[in-house]
Amino acid sequence: MFRLETEQLEKWTDLAQRVRKEIVSNVHDAQGGHIGGSLSVVELLIALYFKIMRIDPQNPDWEDRDRFILSKGHASIGLYTVLAERGFFQTQELCSFDVCGSRMQAHPCMLVTPGIDMSTGSLGQGLSAGAGIALGAKLFKKNFLTYVMIGDGEAQEGQIWEAIMMASHYRLDNLITIMDYNKVQLYGHQKPTPTPPLTDAKAKFEAFGWHTLEIDGHNYQAILDACQEAKETKGVPTMIIADTIKGKGVSFMEGRYEWHAKVPSDEECQMALKELDCLPRKCPPGELVKEVLSND
Repeated sequence: MFRLETEQLEKWTDLAQRVRKEIVSNVHDAQGGHIGGSLSVVELLIALYFKIMRIDPQNPDWEDRDRFILSKGHASIGLYTVLAERGFFQTQELCSFDVCGSRMQAHPCMLVTPGIDMSTGSLGQGLSAGAGIALGAKLFKKNFLTYVMIGDGEAQEGQIWEAIMMASHYRLDNLITIMDYNKVQLYGHQKPTPTPPLTDAKAKFEAFGWHTLEIDGHNYQAILDACQEAKETKGVPTMIIADTIKGKGVSFMEGRYEWHAKVPSDEECQMALKELDCLPRKCPPGELVKEVLSND
């Protein structure tokens, strides 16, 4: 297992701070986007793109690259920000988020944006695409892995379970799915007691024949260990249930359904950025990505 040293952990923590600030700023500036579920997946995306996946930002269409599908496509600004930090395109382009004609559309489009392996947005469809890509890799004897990120609210879609059955049937051990289990969705205001969109998640996935892990989705070492175990698991696909906090990093957004797609006001944006600035910075911004990658 890869063990994170303290210095690298600090750099990744600093990177997560920057990513969250970009998410908040760009959703505010665009006056659109989904902020809560983008903030909840930051550590997962950083671990995937800075360590776990085999990719080449200078050659995003490399045939043997690992694939990633953001099935919960409304969290696109989180993915775009990490792609920019990883070098797929300039960070300045994030300022065009949700602008008509830009490559930073509200939902990812594989036809225009470097690093996007599947266009998504209609919930429930991404896992089917991922299972198809994984099956294709098996048939053509390719050794790349396919990663799919789904939402727990999205797991209410019937197509998700059709894909889960199909992946289990074809023993797609080259398919690794991560569920952003932030336990809050748009209609998260049930009364008298709110309940998560999906209960007994581990038991459900195991019943369909998947190797299933439960982790802290904000703990880098737990993410790395789970993905390594998934890579080493043979004969069945793996589901990683990542326990996360919707709106992570901004206290007044955390765990609140209102921030599924709410746009922060000027005052709320400044409050959020001030909170994020309170996190300690460990290295100069200009050197951040270079230093992170030098430790890979």
